[in-house]
Amino acid sequence: MIPAGQTVIIDDTTLRDGEQTAGVVFSRREKIAIARMLDAVGVPELECGIPAMGEEERDSIRALVELGLNARLITWNRAVISDIRWSVSCGVSAVDISLSVSDMMIAHKLRKSREWVKEQLKVALGFAKERGLYVSVGGEDASRADLGFLIELMELTRSMGGDRFRFCDTLGILDPFTMFDRVKALREAVPELDMEVHTHNDLGMATANAIAGIRAGAKFVNTTVNGLGERAGNAALEEVVMGLKFACGLDLGIDTHRFHELSRFVGKASQRPVPAWKAVVGERVFSHESGLHADGVLKEPKNYEGFDPAEVGLKRHLVVGKHSGASGLVDRYREMGIQVSRGEATALMDQVRDTAQRVKRPLNDRELRRIHHPLKPRNAA
Repeated sequence: MIPAGQTVIIDDTTLRDGEQTAGVVFSRREKIAIARMLDAVGVPELECGIPAMGEEERDSIRALVELGLNARLITWNRAVISDIRWSVSCGVSAVDISLSVSDMMIAHKLRKSREWVKEQLKVALGFAKERGLYVSVGGEDASRADLGFLIELMELTRSMGGDRFRFCDTLGILDPFTMFDRVKALREAVPELDMEVHTHNDLGMATANAIAGIRAGAKFVNTTVNGLGERAGNAALEEVVMGLKFACGLDLGIDTHRFHELSRFVGKASQRPVPAWKAVVGERVFSHESGLHADGVLKEPKNYEGFDPAEVGLKRHLVVGKHSGASGLVDRYREMGIQVSRGEATALMDQVRDTAQRVKRPLNDRELRRIHHPLKPRNAA
């Protein structure tokens, strides 16, 4: 369980890391719509862009600032003064300043030293705090960094007035147990500094790692709608929120009823359609075909549904196909306005299964009507 009394804050980065999905571009109008929807459902913080990218990006960020949202807007910056200046020009009051922290990246990307990284942090953080900014220090590739060096950076961040430290599993290589252990160790080493976790889905564990980080004491967690993001993406907003609520007993107070609407909008804007089987928000994640499951759901939905589909703006679907049983067939005919008894449904099951096997999919209404009212041959008496 999540520690009693722990506060958890979503920092959604759909408009930054989500747009960094290869090939994804949001128009300004789409960014405004996404920001408004996220704000309306109660997401408290939005990472909204990278001002150093250019004037068009800065104009989009300024347009978001002018909306006057309840959510705090935060921008992503390299740990260099020029980036932070551009953020200040956009009117935001919060920044993430990112620096590479693993020996791998320090040596082979920056071609510098640990001391150089510490000096870079001192200069950038000092500049940001002099301008009254709220600052998250982002540790790129923290999951491969030396814990002792991370503690040094966190102590430096704390001593200079930094507000939190972002532990990034940049390559998505951690498992939840290791994530928990590392975040817990860092929290215990520097308890005065809030921590944030940023997870990627390269091994399919972004959501699990995000929740593990929270359980270890992280106060902030990064998400994106539909799990958009670099390579395999980030922890999905809808999965983290619902996972915390139903697996961990922590309700963040976010209006989840609009998750399906939000998911579809972002899917369309990103030109990344949401798969029907996508966890939490897929159109068919509350579909039941198996006879035992359909019968159980009809008797009591909680038999096979961990939460009501309406909680995320979806509906239940009973699918008639190869694995269906009589109860599901009776209910499906009822929805079509056709009353059949259980005995009649049982008698029709062989034909239902044979048809589903032949067409290799669930049966549609037309096919079900044909099975219930077979067409007579033209030469019949």
